[in-house]
Amino acid sequence: MTEKPTGSADTDITAWGLIKPYWVSEDRWRARGLLALVIAMNMTMVAANVWFNSWQRIFFDAIQQYNYPVFKSSLLQFTVIAMALILLGSYRTYFRQMLEFRWRQWLTTKYLHDWLGDRAYYRIERDRLADNPDQRVSVDLQALASATLNLSLGLLSTTVTLFSFIVILWNLSGALAFHLFGTEFSIPGYMVWAALVYAAIGSYVTHKVNHPLVSINYQQQRVEADFRFSLIRIRENADQIALYQGEPAEEQALKGVFGHIRDNWRLIMRFTRRFNIVVISYSQLAIVFPYIAAAPKYFSKSITFGMYQQVTGAFGTVSDSFSWFINNYDSLAEWRATVNRLREFHRVMGDQHLRESVSGGTYHGGINVRMTDTRTLTIDDLRLQHPDGTPLSNIGSFDIAPKSRWLVRGPSGSGKSTLMRSLAGLWPFGEGTIDAPAGAKLMFVPQRAYLPIGTLKAALAYPSDESVFTDEACREVLTACNLPELADRLAEDAHWERTLSPGEQQRLAAARVLLQKPDYLFLDEATSALDPDNETLIYTVLNERLPDTAIVSVAHRKSLEAFHTQTILVERALERAAA
Repeated sequence: MTEKPTGSADTDITAWGLIKPYWVSEDRWRARGLLALVIAMNMTMVAANVWFNSWQRIFFDAIQQYNYPVFKSSLLQFTVIAMALILLGSYRTYFRQMLEFRWRQWLTTKYLHDWLGDRAYYRIERDRLADNPDQRVSVDLQALASATLNLSLGLLSTTVTLFSFIVILWNLSGALAFHLFGTEFSIPGYMVWAALVYAAIGSYVTHKVNHPLVSINYQQQRVEADFRFSLIRIRENADQIALYQGEPAEEQALKGVFGHIRDNWRLIMRFTRRFNIVVISYSQLAIVFPYIAAAPKYFSKSITFGMYQQVTGAFGTVSDSFSWFINNYDSLAEWRATVNRLREFHRVMGDQHLRESVSGGTYHGGINVRMTDTRTLTIDDLRLQHPDGTPLSNIGSFDIAPKSRWLVRGPSGSGKSTLMRSLAGLWPFGEGTIDAPAGAKLMFVPQRAYLPIGTLKAALAYPSDESVFTDEACREVLTACNLPELADRLAEDAHWERTLSPGEQQRLAAARVLLQKPDYLFLDEATSALDPDNETLIYTVLNERLPDTAIVSVAHRKSLEAFHTQTILVERALERAAA
């Protein structure tokens, strides 16, 4: 994976930079309204908990005093408090989930646009800028919305609860007076200070012991995604693997990938064990600690048994509030790992230093692709390079005029397919200029055409919407490309890359060209899977039906020379230099 470049314009991407855009977006008023509603419910629940704390004193005093009428009325109060907490808790979760999904939906829409826009998805894969972008869009965005809401709302609720119960605990606990070295000391609200010191020590120990969890969780998300990707590759290439009888090799490879999960999981287990030792010890001690801290007041008969219960309950609430960091440390570590992955993904999608320009700019001084008012596609002194800067091939200068027919030939590995990518604006590595006619429709057909999952008509019409073409037009081009058996299957839904043979897929791609009617057509070994008769048929149909289209073909078969009038000979740069 490429490291973040020093001095990048996106170096200062922060967690707030990832969170803020939704709250100032076109959906901001609905989002803020839902957030205000959830916060209001949280505050009401805090008030109900304060009421419950006061109820504890009345209830336990009634038990101590054998006051049955007050006991009965207290049970009625408890029913009201419990019903209020049940309803508030249920609907708070409901509206929080509604807000969470709206946020996730907005984030997904935005990131999909950024990922697919400006061909960022291609650049990320080509230059290996980030691993598993599918996981970052499908999993990390959901985690960002969910965890951010849970943690922020939890922190807000905890803060309000803390200040509400600090007042109660301060007033109930009073001052603790004691003598030390002959001097009398008095600590006002001593149980508040006890809770604060107790939580501070616990938070420090927790962070000191478990801070590596952030990087370990980050790594775990990556290795899990790598494993899922390896499994998907087997599904997508089942036919080829079966033909090669490659099951043992695939099994061994999967075990190797899973080994990374195992190794990282052992680290998680080790740190989780340490984390649990700290947290469980802290929690167990927290059960008895408030009773010990309040005992001097009770046994000196300064407070009643009901007040004793109330003050220990308030202490527990204050202590829990102070301990928010401890209780949420694991969630914070996972959230931070998610933020780091999205920061990296955000950077590689938006970094101007890595972005290609298809409208007049250059890529680090490389191949300059420009849109001009001319009708001819002009290549001027084009030299292709590998990403590391080593020469690949020297293409030279030539013009591709409308209606012309060009055959690109050369040995394997000389850069013929790379030439096609450079003409498409996908390969910036090299030097020279490509002037493309503005407004002209350029279409590139690779050796293995992409066929989306869905109806046959949608696969045929791609990248246009299937509604653009009539069924009659689709059936006609299928028949023209020797696929009459598919003409009546336009509405059939299937995984066409698995359903059709390579030769059928290439004929379908040719039928797609007939529908699209491009001004410039670039075929990169687009008939390599066809027998000579079908290949001749396809080129005959293309020449007859697209007389005004300029066609540039990458091919090895000499038989295709009959369909082209000009030739581009591509040789490796080192070979040409030696010649």
